[in-house]
Amino acid sequence: MNITGAELFVNILKKEKVDKIFAYPGGNITDILDELYKQNDVDVILPRHEQALSHSADGYARATGKVGVCLVTSGPGATNLVTGIATANFDSVPMVCFTGQVPTNLIGNDAFQEVDIVGITRHICKYAVTVRKREELATVIKKAFFIARNGKPGVVLVDIPKDIQMELGSDEYPESIEIRSYKPKTSVHIGQVKRAIDILKNAERPVFLIGGGVNISGANEEMRILAEKTGIPVITTIMGKGAIPTSHPLYVGNIGIHGSFASNTAISKSDVIFSIGTRFNDRITGKISEFAKNATIIHVDIDPASISRNIVVDVPIVADAKIAIQALIEKCEKLDTDIWLKEIDGFKKEHPLTMRSCGMTPQKIIDSINRNFDDVIVTTDVGQNQLWTTQYLELNENKKLITSGGLGTMGFGFPSAIGAKIGFPNRDVVCISGDGGVQMNIQELATAVAYEIPVILCIFNNGYLGNVRQMQEILYDKHYSTVCLKYRKGCDCTTARNEPNCNKCQSTYTPDFIKLAESYGAKGIRVTREEEIDSAFAEARKNKKTPTIIEFIIEREENVLPMVQTGKPLSHMIIEK
Repeated sequence: MNITGAELFVNILKKEKVDKIFAYPGGNITDILDELYKQNDVDVILPRHEQALSHSADGYARATGKVGVCLVTSGPGATNLVTGIATANFDSVPMVCFTGQVPTNLIGNDAFQEVDIVGITRHICKYAVTVRKREELATVIKKAFFIARNGKPGVVLVDIPKDIQMELGSDEYPESIEIRSYKPKTSVHIGQVKRAIDILKNAERPVFLIGGGVNISGANEEMRILAEKTGIPVITTIMGKGAIPTSHPLYVGNIGIHGSFASNTAISKSDVIFSIGTRFNDRITGKISEFAKNATIIHVDIDPASISRNIVVDVPIVADAKIAIQALIEKCEKLDTDIWLKEIDGFKKEHPLTMRSCGMTPQKIIDSINRNFDDVIVTTDVGQNQLWTTQYLELNENKKLITSGGLGTMGFGFPSAIGAKIGFPNRDVVCISGDGGVQMNIQELATAVAYEIPVILCIFNNGYLGNVRQMQEILYDKHYSTVCLKYRKGCDCTTARNEPNCNKCQSTYTPDFIKLAESYGAKGIRVTREEEIDSAFAEARKNKKTPTIIEFIIEREENVLPMVQTGKPLSHMIIEK
């Protein structure tokens, strides 16, 4: 039977079991939107900006494990997806993004709202393609979902010209697809596993270094079993946090430039690092030439390009994290790590991870979330708010963290929380953001109100772009350049550079987040004292139909510590302010 490309598109969504699509309208996708209008199986979510739309699809995918699906028009609609595509792809999130395109006969003619979105995005996604013929549409989309899901997950972009959406053609859709050039390896090389185990047997100070690959593969339970069976302590990257429960006695903490003293010290003193699902990027290694100089390194990753790219490893194992861990569970034995674990416990006691400030600190706010939410998804924006969250948030099988790790995208937190809540409407979803990042996609309050999405948006308001301000305080002699969000033209400092005397700034903050929430039809609560924290969360949880903003007024110059300066080894930590 012959149907239009737009009809085939909607049929394919149903066959791929897509039940939510995040879409923003425009001229070159009107035919697809008309077909979506005629059916009831796929919910169409209309955010208020295409970038936020992509972050919502991302949050939905991370929360549910399904493929996130986007649909936008050509030109600016497509280019507004770029940051969201890079964000999701960096963190290995399965997404398929569909963009409209001008008719094929106009491509290359500088037509209205024409951009080469494939050329723009091909280096920030797994695969990008423009459909050139109607008979190729079904195969291209099948390939897109296969590539997004399989191997190392990621983003695929499919650009569909308007004439192909309108053209008649076959309604057939392949049940499966074979891509000769794409055959991701998931099985594990048993010989390499045995080599790794032999090395572990002789280790005195071994550690597991766990990245986001373990969470992506759903190997959390297996990772806990492996840690307990071997007795090896577990250190995580920010993206790997939650691989085992943070309350587990073998869990040490996060590694990296804002990792705990115990974690960074344990890595530096280890003699064997067994890494699973991490890229060894600069945020966790510090100075590469000084990273774990005396350690033998074993590295499991599904992506062979990630192995020995930054840190040269001794035993490479290309495999899916879950399959590799299952193989290790079968063959590993208990190691004598008691002395090593006591030494690590000493590191924790020497410099415990805690904020010593009085009053209402970010740690106390996050501790309240830990106490009051038993089944919760927490999303973050990027900046100090993210780092405090990854330091103090407790995670287990019922508490999940969603954050932008690889790209570090401000504006990610709130729309990703909306996507997560759409995926799990019966779970609590809390977003932790800063007063800077939240304003990058604050318009999504309208989306949350329109769709009755009761996420709780926590804004840590210190009146600064705090992460950069902290660097300027420590490394640039308090030259607070373009970071004060309370700046007014009439400030004493007289320039937008905001010299240290601007610390005394008493200007009114813009916007008033409480009034802004109310103007959207949401609820707003301002918290200025520690005693109000628990009651604010209790009040927010009563709000079942609209989002709630809780604005926490925190100390303006609160820092995230420990901190390792860029280019310094992990052992060179700034512990106290």
